[in-house]
Amino acid sequence: MFQDDGSSSVTSAPVQVFPSMSVSSGMGSPYPWLKELKSEERGLCLIHLLLTCAKHVASGNFEHANIALDQISHLASPEGDTMQRIASYFAEALANRILKTWPGIYKAIHSTKISFSSENILVRKMFFEYFPYLKIAFVITNQVIIEAMEGEKMVHVIDLNAAEPTQWRALLRDLSARPEGPPHLRITGVHQQKEVLDQMARVLIEDAEKLDIPFQFNPIVSKLEDLEVEKLNVKTGEALAISSVLRFHSLLAPDDDVIKSRKRVFQVNQKDLANGFSSSQDTGLSTTTTSSTKIEGFLNGLRTLSPKVMVVAEQDSDHNKSSLMERLSESLYFYAALFDCLESTLPRSSMERLKVEKMLFGEEINNIISCEGGERKERHEKLEKWVQRLEFAGFGCVPLSYYALLQSRRLLQGYSCDGCRIKEENGCVVMCWQDRPLFAVSAWKCRR
Repeated sequence: MFQDDGSSSVTSAPVQVFPSMSVSSGMGSPYPWLKELKSEERGLCLIHLLLTCAKHVASGNFEHANIALDQISHLASPEGDTMQRIASYFAEALANRILKTWPGIYKAIHSTKISFSSENILVRKMFFEYFPYLKIAFVITNQVIIEAMEGEKMVHVIDLNAAEPTQWRALLRDLSARPEGPPHLRITGVHQQKEVLDQMARVLIEDAEKLDIPFQFNPIVSKLEDLEVEKLNVKTGEALAISSVLRFHSLLAPDDDVIKSRKRVFQVNQKDLANGFSSSQDTGLSTTTTSSTKIEGFLNGLRTLSPKVMVVAEQDSDHNKSSLMERLSESLYFYAALFDCLESTLPRSSMERLKVEKMLFGEEINNIISCEGGERKERHEKLEKWVQRLEFAGFGCVPLSYYALLQSRRLLQGYSCDGCRIKEENGCVVMCWQDRPLFAVSAWKCRR
């Protein structure tokens, strides 16, 4: 299950086969037997300790969870092999979950934590550079847009995660090469940081001028969950394309406003029941059929814009279960694959690698494991769930073309990640590490 070089194959081995290793509260620190473990044994032990710790955290047995965390600390390291590194971040997330039961302590410990937006932007650019997955998503998205917009004179593209101008620079070049000439192109970029949108605008406007393409960039500074569809300002006569790369899952978090509204309805119903009748029957209100997340309403809003095509890229893994144990098991597979990919790309001493693991993957792991309710934004789900959700919202899947798949495979061949693979699945593209699905790209249009 674990390779001699320290990389992990947890991506293909079920957690259930790991041997049972007792975690006794009678053991004394510093657990000298832990230091004697070989690499493979250490990896198995770390997985067992993480699962054991999560069980204790889920049951509220913090004393035993603390013992497991202490043992993990003697084996894990953010600068070690794949399993040591990933265990460090999962242990930190479990510890944060425990601390949140004492809000005062948790807030005091994190009160001086500073997050620099420039660092976050840089780390996401590193992810773009060192992994092929975003590049493949961008190549597919552009090809889908080119094919859908053939012959159109007014094209409007809405980018719901406008963080990387490289994608649209390539689209500008492709549109400039059209036999019938380039269309008038308008790109609406949505991002919560103004400086990101300003930089994108500068780059794209400069490129459009060089290519002599009529172009307009419309920035919208907003979180996706706060975005009002009306602000996208789609005009009559425009052929619309929508791109959502790793953004929709954040809308699966509970909508506090909807939940409060449902509570009010429920309270009214309780009063009515006490008086001998049901208001849900008389008024049509139902507390069970109303969605408590924003995604359904948002997708319905996008559908009213009548896009010619919408391309969706999402993590292809289920990190949205209510059970902590299920989330930990599934996310352990997923992030072990991403850490393995970095292991094959960058040396362990690489500062860039450490930053991506800590500031991107580590933050996502922490959100998945330590957070609940509206605070938990990293609610990744499998491709088949997104297919069901989009079809329910009135969209129909558009099978990706042979040329889109061909471009993806050509791009992947230029990478040194031998374990990175892509496969076609029901007209969509699934990007994998070895056989482990990581990301999926699909194209959609409005059903009549």
